[in-house]
Amino acid sequence: MALILGLESSCDDTAAALVTSDRQILAQAVVGQNEAHRPFGGVVPEIAARAHVEILPDLIRRVLADAGKSIGRVDAIAATAGPGLIGGVMVALLAGKGLALGTGKPLVAVNHLEGHALSPRLVDPDLEFPYLLLLVSGGHCQLLEVQSVGEYHRLATTIDDAAGEAFDKAAKLLGLPYPGGPAIEELAAEGDAAAVPLPRPLVGSGEPHFSFAGLKSAVQRAAASGNFRPADIAASFQQAVVDCLVDRTRLALEGSVAPLWSLPAEWPPIARSARRFSSSLPIRAANSASRRVGCAPTMRR
Repeated sequence: MALILGLESSCDDTAAALVTSDRQILAQAVVGQNEAHRPFGGVVPEIAARAHVEILPDLIRRVLADAGKSIGRVDAIAATAGPGLIGGVMVALLAGKGLALGTGKPLVAVNHLEGHALSPRLVDPDLEFPYLLLLVSGGHCQLLEVQSVGEYHRLATTIDDAAGEAFDKAAKLLGLPYPGGPAIEELAAEGDAAAVPLPRPLVGSGEPHFSFAGLKSAVQRAAASGNFRPADIAASFQQAVVDCLVDRTRLALEGSVAPLWSLPAEWPPIARSARRFSSSLPIRAANSASRRVGCAPTMRR
C-alpha cells in the first residue's frame, strides 16, 4: 500500500493530506486566508502566494505528525500544478519538487480540476467509473463524464460567469463582505426565495450549459429598485442558482451513459434540491461521510 503526500495552494487555501493508494485519508489539514483578503473584496494573488509560503511547511509537518508518519515513509509527493493563481500554484509545486528531490521519491503533478473530478472516489469506496460530475469550483462550472483516471468527457461549461463568480458579484451588489457565498447564504436564511422574480438562464434549453451573467444583472436591477429586502434578493438569487444547477445536471444525466452522478451537496441549498431531484429519479445517496472533506454524496440512477 503506497502512501502519498498531497499539497495544494492553487488559490487562497493552503492544504496538505496523507492518502493511501487504497483511498484512505490518514490525515488532512486546510488553512484559509479569508481575513487577509476581506479588506480587498476578493483574493489578492500576491498576498495569497506569500501566505502559502508561510503556512505550508508547518502544515506538512502537522499532517505527518497527525498520521504518525515520517517523510521517509512517503512513497510519492503530489502537488497541484494548475489551473489556478500562478504565484500560489508555484508554492505547493516547488515544495513538492524539493521534497521529491530530497527524499528520492516521485513527484506527481496534479491538475486542479482533475483532483475535483476524482475526489468522490476518496470518500465512496463503492464508486466505480464512469460517473457524471457537477464541478462547481471558483471560476469553474462544468458537467463532466468521468470515464477513468485521465479520461474525461466535458458535457457542459459556463458560457459567461461561473456560479462562484456570480455569488461574489451578487454579494458585492448587496453590500455583503467577502467571501460572497457564505455571506449570501447567511442572509438568504432570513429571506423569502420566492419574493423576487429572477431569471433562470438556459433552464429548459436543449444543451446543459450554464449562464449566470444575466442573473447577476437581474440582482443588480432588483437591488437598485429599492422594492425588495436584501434578504429576499439573496434568497431568491441563491434559489435561482440552485435551480439552474439542478436543471442542467438533470439534462446532462438524461443524455449521459454514466450510471452515477456526483454534485457539491455539502452546500445546504443544493443538498435540499438534490434530495428533491433524487425523489424524481431512481437514484441512491451514497455514504454521508463524504461531507468530511466537502465532497458531494454520489447519487445512482
